[in-house]
Amino acid sequence: MDASPPEPNTPVKTAQTTFRIVEALKSLDGATVTELSDHLDIPKSSAHNYLRTLEHAGYVVQRDQRYEVGLRFFDLGGYARSRERLYSIAIPEMERLADATGEYANLLVEEHGLGVFLARERGDDAVSLDSYTGQSVRLHTTALGKTVLAYLPEERVEEIVDRHGLPAKTEHTITDREELFEALSEIRQREYAYDRQERIKGLNCVAVPILCDGEIAGSLSVSGPVSRMGEDRIESEILPELRRAANIIELNQTHS
Repeated sequence: MDASPPEPNTPVKTAQTTFRIVEALKSLDGATVTELSDHLDIPKSSAHNYLRTLEHAGYVVQRDQRYEVGLRFFDLGGYARSRERLYSIAIPEMERLADATGEYANLLVEEHGLGVFLARERGDDAVSLDSYTGQSVRLHTTALGKTVLAYLPEERVEEIVDRHGLPAKTEHTITDREELFEALSEIRQREYAYDRQERIKGLNCVAVPILCDGEIAGSLSVSGPVSRMGEDRIESEILPELRRAANIIELNQTHS
């Protein structure tokens, strides 16, 4: 995994503002010019000019005085994902995993210290979740992310925690650095990670690493409601399926 990119010596402020606006439109789920101006503390005239420029370029759409992120970003995201070799290799096994468990099968990779859902496959019994392909999450809040952290060099984990912190998503989220490193040590020993309602209340998850030439390439998980994802089922049914899928993905990643 690559280290965090260095700060630019001469950051381009207009570019920074443009991306702040795009991120704000995402976090606000769309906004009027006034709402965006207030949220970012920039003049309304500036917010309007940026929005109209983005709209003209096809990256923003306007609906009833509200501006929203446009589907042009979907094109870019699809292109970026298609360049990830792990994605095409993992999909067949993820489909089989979702069919076998009836739950969600998830594939996550690390980029810039965050976890990115590279792919998700839904089983017949899977519940609706807030997660979606391309979504970024804090690594410490998920079984997938903790699995990635467990197999990264310690100095890289320290760097990620320094940069992104350990904010809580639920009352079960690990927010203490020492507790996190103890958990990562346990994950390395048993070679899988649990997420017991640490990012989403009512949801449990179990994840295993995907290694390539001894380094972490990503992580694979099965997630489902607490009522169906108890330790007995995880140990007897889910983990064997996960390990089988991860093993095949690793072999195909290494030898194809």
